[in-house]
Amino acid sequence: MSVTANETAQIPPTLNEAAVRDLVEMIHLLASAKDAMSDAMVIRLARTVSEGVALLDRLTRNEGLMRLLQALDRQENQYHLISLSEALNQVSRELATVPPAKGGIAGILRLACEPGTQEGIRSLSLLGKYWGESLRELHRRGGT
Repeated sequence: MSVTANETAQIPPTLNEAAVRDLVEMIHLLASAKDAMSDAMVIRLARTVSEGVALLDRLTRNEGLMRLLQALDRQENQYHLISLSEALNQVSRELATVPPAKGGIAGILRLACEPGTQEGIRSLSLLGKYWGESLRELHRRGGT
């Protein structure tokens, strides 16, 4: 096959001396690592890689986990998780510093007068509503 004046032959780029030296160094490094590993280490490494691949296979076949990961990939959901995490930290710190509730109707009335109580009840109510709707839809579609 001849190359005409208008065509340029496509020749792959050649390796320069430094690149060849780097490749040889990498080969020596891998050979040294191989020589340094005992049979037991190779067996443990192979078992670990095998278990890791099996776990990855199970995780990627889990439809619920995949949907959760897709949902977590959305920026607004990441903000919600950060907000929830910060709220849980504040709750933990506050509960650790206040005395336990004494109980009774008077305690419930005092709690009802605190600013965040209605927001908390509203949030839990909405969570229950939407979660219930989602569960009913899941069962309607044949999920468990």
